[in-house]
Amino acid sequence: MAKKAVNLSIDAELLARAKAARLNLSALLEHALSEQVRAEQERRWRQENKSAIEAANGFAEEHGIFGEDYRSF
Repeated sequence: MAKKAVNLSIDAELLARAKAARLNLSALLEHALSEQVRAEQERRWRQENKSAIEAANGFAEEHGIFGEDYRSF
């Protein structure tokens, strides 16, 4: 995966503490950013599909789940 250099502003004291703790700032940012992007994509997907999800849940409540009578759990 290609990496790209970026400029960021961060609280100086926090940066000093992170460096003292020998934390990998690039890895931490990448992980946090990845989680935020995933969460935002999930939020948008749920919002875009809200009516279909509600319709499917309503159908399941009214008619039950396919194969429900045959499952063993």
